[in-house]
Amino acid sequence: MKTIALIVFAAATLHAADPAWLITGEFRWTSTPPLITPTENAADPDVALKDPTMVFHAGKWHLFATHRRASGKVDMQYLSFTDWKDADKATRHTLDFHDQYHCAPQVFYFTPHQKWYLIYQLADEKKALKFGPYFSTTADITDPKSWTKPQPMIETLPEGGTKTKWIDFWAICDATKAHLLYTSDDGHFWRRETAKSNFPLGWSKPELLLKDTKEALFEASCTYKLKDRDQYLTIIEALGQDHRYYKAWLADKIEGPWQSLAVTREKPFAATEQITPPADWTTSISHGELIRSANDETLEVDPADLRLVFQGVDETGYRASKYGSIPWKIGILELTR
Repeated sequence: MKTIALIVFAAATLHAADPAWLITGEFRWTSTPPLITPTENAADPDVALKDPTMVFHAGKWHLFATHRRASGKVDMQYLSFTDWKDADKATRHTLDFHDQYHCAPQVFYFTPHQKWYLIYQLADEKKALKFGPYFSTTADITDPKSWTKPQPMIETLPEGGTKTKWIDFWAICDATKAHLLYTSDDGHFWRRETAKSNFPLGWSKPELLLKDTKEALFEASCTYKLKDRDQYLTIIEALGQDHRYYKAWLADKIEGPWQSLAVTREKPFAATEQITPPADWTTSISHGELIRSANDETLEVDPADLRLVFQGVDETGYRASKYGSIPWKIGILELTR
């Protein structure tokens, strides 16, 4: 019955030019080789550059990512380049926002303020707000020193769920509201809202959107508006056996209800088994972001041109002694048309 309901739901809103995946929930991908890899540094070697977020602005890609070092220090870096084939050669600018753990960025242009926003999580031991959502802004995305100091979006720990954890924050706006989405590392997917005029503050209490096991609904959620459609796509990372992959849901509005699209291990949104020819450099499709068709707060993607910039690693690397030692690299999946 659920399958029939999904087909009716999709068919009722399908446009003539839309890709088949909107009904079938079936995806096939091609993959680049690794495009951005850890760099050597004698003082404190890189372990990984991961959690990519990016926009294309003024003829260049502007990419922000989590930077993890051998010492255990975690911060963020900024790279700018014209062509992805040259991304690994780009100068890496460390964003010295804070002397403590901060990571998992999301970048977009917030039109009402005429500023670029960077949303990320930060651990401040001086506050009870661990791994909370923070933001910085700039009028010049090309200047890595121009970002404002971190400011919290929410001052209190989250409510709801079985834990007080929250992770991997994602902001998106519709015509009147801003929405803050995140998972809680326990199979829960949450939403808060505020008036668009109050962004980035004034958030409501959390509302549960989806619930499953930790393995089935893990982290790194992203939500997008589908271009030329009154419909939204959410993708969330899941845990497999010694690997990671992505699932997908559809909804007519960000508040939901969210309908299953590709939510099983046998039929996922993005997993290595769907890549042709096989990508021998990775066994995981982890913490990625779709390339958007616009840079503003609506976060539109073209459903006929899906490209997922993701972190990957081979089987040996994934079995590192601890998570912080996994040598993640960045590549791109492109939807096979």
